[in-house]
Amino acid sequence: MRVEVPDWQGAVRAAGDLLVEAGLCEPRYVEAMIRAVEQMGPYMVLAPGIALAHARPEDGVLKIGMSIVTLATPVNFGSEANDPVQLVIAFGGVDKTTHIGMLQDLAKFLVVEGNQVLLKTASDAKHVLAAIRAAQEVQ
Repeated sequence: MRVEVPDWQGAVRAAGDLLVEAGLCEPRYVEAMIRAVEQMGPYMVLAPGIALAHARPEDGVLKIGMSIVTLATPVNFGSEANDPVQLVIAFGGVDKTTHIGMLQDLAKFLVVEGNQVLLKTASDAKHVLAAIRAAQEVQ
């Protein structure tokens, strides 16, 4: 299912709200992800069309987790090289070590162009999770 949002803040909220609904973070973590972009710019848009939304673990992460949202209409984050974004991956680690590890694992996964295509075109979350797990086993 593709999510319709008005702007990048809505995109981050859509992905972050999934984390909240799953009990993985507090609502304040979602707001911290938005503040991070407002304060530091679109640094989390790491690949064409893909944003990795995150904030500091102490901003409300309860458990390690990740959500993936595909947007019905891509939105701009302000990244000249990688806008518009059509896929938002929100994640959080419970401490600095797990957070950095998750970021590194996601970056390694996204370096493979085929994985980017998979994420952007997949219609089944199970297929995406299987691909991510398979990539982790190879590392």
